[in-house]
Amino acid sequence: MPEYRRILLDGAAVQVTVDGDELVAGDGRRVRIDDAQHLPPVVPSKVIAVHLNHRSRVDEFRIDLPDTPTYFHKPTSSLNSHKGAIVRPEGCEWLNYEGEVAIVIGKTARNISPAEAGEYIAGYTVANDYGLHDFRDTDAGSMLRVKGSDTLCPLGPGLVTDWDFHGKRLRTYVNGEVVQDGSTDEMTWDMHYLVADIARTITLYPGDVLLSGTPANSRPVKPGDVVEVEVEGLGRLTNHVVTGPTPIRTDVGAQPTESEEVLSTALGGDWEFRGIRPPRR
Repeated sequence: MPEYRRILLDGAAVQVTVDGDELVAGDGRRVRIDDAQHLPPVVPSKVIAVHLNHRSRVDEFRIDLPDTPTYFHKPTSSLNSHKGAIVRPEGCEWLNYEGEVAIVIGKTARNISPAEAGEYIAGYTVANDYGLHDFRDTDAGSMLRVKGSDTLCPLGPGLVTDWDFHGKRLRTYVNGEVVQDGSTDEMTWDMHYLVADIARTITLYPGDVLLSGTPANSRPVKPGDVVEVEVEGLGRLTNHVVTGPTPIRTDVGAQPTESEEVLSTALGGDWEFRGIRPPRR
């Protein structure tokens, strides 16, 4: 399966192909993979993510899925790359990983059927749909700051074409320990359905990205942690968490909170009141 990456090479963004442990530019220049400065493998006009899709995640929260998927938007300013730093702003505590498969659009798609959707997909890459749940009380509807804050959408390491999404293993690691272990077969709505659903009313352009959902056991990480997402056939996306250089400003806007909504979402199946509501104090 061909794999394409984007790296910074001699000061320019360059598309390269994978050749063993090296990356090869169109003009023949080569760089070792371990030495390359990676960029997101695509340049989307938009990133759209499905809220819930994996059955294990739904079961973890003890909820029922709606009849059709719901979505949110991650601004392109949240994009990050393989080996990039994930910034947890100072004053925030509840930053969660979510290992996912990202669908990359290959040609303009509008009003297509699920059966046609595969023709409009360029390929797939690995994503980590980080969530800053400290802002969930105010942004639960839009998810704008929760999922759209700077650095919270790493993609990579490369774009893989001709990848069959059926029956593929997805694992997330924190500091080398497996923390998520799922499969694309537990998705309620597959890749083709998601593309066709969005393209009914939103035109998808080449490079656009759709995030397809995460399995159970999304949990908080902290500065110093190394988080890796590995998808069978797509590779391993690696990032590390750092503390932001400045605290969240207190003279404007909603502040980070630690409510029941924040804790129950961040801790998932580890939330002691899962399935019940604690008494109000």
